[in-house]
Order: sequence, then C-alpha cells, then structure tokens
Amino acid sequence: MRRLSPFEPLVMLGTVVQWLVLAMATGALVGTGCSLFLGALFMTEGRVYDAPWWVLALLLPLGGLANGLLLHYAWEKRRGDLNDEPIVAVNEQAGRMPITTLWVKPVAALITLGCGGSAGKEGPCSHIGASVAAGMGQALRLNAELRKRLVACGVSAGFASVFGTPIAGAIYGVEMLAIGRIRHDFLFPGIVAGVTAFVVSRWWGVPYPEFSIGFDARFTLLLFLKTVLVGVLCGLAALVFVELHRGVRTAFAWLHWRTGLWPPLAPLLGGLLVAALVLVAPTDFLGLSLPVMDRALAGESVPVLGFLWKALLVALTLGSGFYGGIVTPQFVIGAVAGGACAPLLGLAPAQGAAVGLVAVVAAASNTPVAALIMGVELFGAGSIWYVAGACAAAYLVIGHRSVYPAQHLAYAKSAWIVASPDEPVGNEKVQLSYGLLRWWGDRLHQARRWRDRRSKRP
Repeated sequence: MRRLSPFEPLVMLGTVVQWLVLAMATGALVGTGCSLFLGALFMTEGRVYDAPWWVLALLLPLGGLANGLLLHYAWEKRRGDLNDEPIVAVNEQAGRMPITTLWVKPVAALITLGCGGSAGKEGPCSHIGASVAAGMGQALRLNAELRKRLVACGVSAGFASVFGTPIAGAIYGVEMLAIGRIRHDFLFPGIVAGVTAFVVSRWWGVPYPEFSIGFDARFTLLLFLKTVLVGVLCGLAALVFVELHRGVRTAFAWLHWRTGLWPPLAPLLGGLLVAALVLVAPTDFLGLSLPVMDRALAGESVPVLGFLWKALLVALTLGSGFYGGIVTPQFVIGAVAGGACAPLLGLAPAQGAAVGLVAVVAAASNTPVAALIMGVELFGAGSIWYVAGACAAAYLVIGHRSVYPAQHLAYAKSAWIVASPDEPVGNEKVQLSYGLLRWWGDRLHQARRWRDRRSKRP
C-alpha cells in the first residue's frame, strides 16, 4: 500500500491543530459548567450527616419524589428519541444527544445529594460535558466521527474537572466505551480537553484534595503479590456492588411492570427504604461519604465489612430512580475495603486504602488503565508499583459485569469465555468456551478410568 507522503504529515499536523482548537474550546466550556455545578454542590451536600433520623425520614422521600417528578416530566417526556447516556451517544447515536434537557440531571443530582441520597458527583459533570460537546458538534455541523470524538472529549473534561485527574479523566472517557478496547484516535482530543477543563476549574476556584501516602521504594515480589491479593478482594467488593445495583434496579423495574407504579413514586419508595436502613447503618455513608474515604486514606481503622453499607445505600438510592454519579461511590467502597483488608496482609492501612480505591474503579467501570493512571495522579509516582497489579487483577475478577449496562463488550477477558463482540454488556450472555468444557470432560473421563482401574485391583 502506497503512503500519502509527503502530504500525510501535513494532514496529521492539521489534525493536531484541529483538535487543539476543538478540544480546548470544549474543555473550557465544560470546566466552567462543571465549576458552577460543583460550587452549588459544595453549598448543599454534607449537611445531613449529623441530622436527627426524623429529618432524614422526611428529606429522603421528599427528595425522591422531587427526583421522580423532575426526571419524569422535565426529562423523560422532553428528551425525544435520543438517549442521553454518553456511551450510547458514541456507540449507537453517532455523537448525538438531547440538548434541551441538559440542566435536568445536574439539578436532580443536587437534590439527591442534598437530601442525603448516597451517590456521586461525577455523573452530572460527565453529563454536562457530553451534552455540551454534542451541542458543539451539532452547531458546527461536524460529521459523525468528529462528533463521537467530541462527546468523548466532553466526558473526559467532566471527569477531570471533578477529580483533578486530567490524564486519567481523558483515558476514562475513552476506555469506558467498550470493555477490552481503547480507541487511540480519541486519546489526544481527550487529553487536551481534560487538561483544559482541569486548569479552567482550578482557575474558578474548585478545590482538589492532596493525599500524602508513603509508598516503600524497596518494592519486593512478596509485596507485589500482596497488592494483587488486595486487588482480588476489591474486585470481589466491586462485584457485590454491581450486583446489588443491578438487583435493586431489576426489582423496581419488576414492581413497575407488575403494579403499574407511577414512575415518580419509585424514588420516593427508595427514599423510604434508605431512611429505614439508616436506622442501623452509619449516616457517614450517606451523600458523597468523602469524610469516610479521607479517614481510610489517612490510615484510620475502618470496619471490615463497612463497604457493604455504602454499596447497599448507593444501590437503593440509584436503583430506585434517584439520579447521581456512580464513580465517587466506587472511591469510597474501594478505600474502605482496601483499608480494612490491608492489615490482614501486613500492609499499611493507608496503602491498602489507596490501592483499593483505584482497584474498585478498575473493576466496576472496567477501566484498568485509567485507574492505574489515576493512582499516579492522586497518590504520586511511587504508587504505580502498588496499584498496577491490583487494578489488573480486580478488572479480571469482576468478570463481564459493569456499572454501565450500555458499555460494549469488545473482547472477552479470558480465553475460556465466549461472548459476542460489540454487544452491550447488560444484554450479553457470556458462556464457557467449548475448548474448556472439552478439557474438563477429558479430565473427568481420565479420573473415572483411573478409579475403575483401582477398583478392579485385588
């Protein structure tokens, strides 16, 4: 095949310039929009940690009803035929999203977190980013491929603006699209948008946490194996979280189908269930639960099964119909689970919490590369030896599950698994491969023959 030389370098240089302009403009707009949202969030979230139970029992159902009414009348009935999930927009809608309903989900998230619902803050920002980027693509009349890249840019910018991790955010916005595949042609636009959004948000005064965790430079193979084991345990914690969320969502869907429940009443019922659970669960796990995460990362002791409270509260909140992010809860679940199991393996609790935080993100979101880089951006370059094996192990242990049912499955995670390519993981039915079944059949047949020979001996 003949090359385009000498024109190819000029075309690629033009591509770099094109994305510097488009991605920087996207990042600046998204960074500003996310800063406005985060400013409102900081004024409303975290007020109910110490509130009496009767206040929570009143606020949570009212917040659920407000969520239900807002999402039903201002979003569901006005969004048209387009889905506003970024993954669906890129994979199935050629980068198109509804624009007129952009404001609905950020307002719903403020209500969710303000009344004590257990959720995250990155979902609204990714929604803002993807919607703004889709609007830019349509306004500029870009073609389908450019629109898809621009929507991924918006997600990366929103993620970077929330967590202060521009490179991890850039890769997360690309890696979340499909399990086992990263579109490298999306990387440069995502990095430019992520860095721009981070700088703009910091200029607007958004604060970002700084963690100081000591990682031993004398890394050994035994220490590596311990971090892999932390990753396995956190992968199992992520599995529990994903299955709880799926189970609650399925139960409410069945309730709606069986009884004809009016949709706005579902989150009201979810609010009542969360309020009831808080009678026995610590209120620290309501809202964003960032103080719990900070204590775990500071090396303070946390309950061994504390992550279950957060997983169950988030599942009830989001599964019943409240709106909010689902990545921040992964931070909390991972930090608590990792911090709890670290002393059992001879690791410092703060190290285990840091490793667990990124391992659960790698597993639940199926984004091991983004999670690894996030560990470096949050905890310093010294953490890479600790988080690399843990992220990869957690990503494998959770199997073919995801907090994003619309996430496509590009490649199976094991040679012993067969799955149809490019199907949404929520619809996918993975199966053991014929080769594995035949291998097990041969081993069982040999075992029976050996047993028969031994039984015939005198």
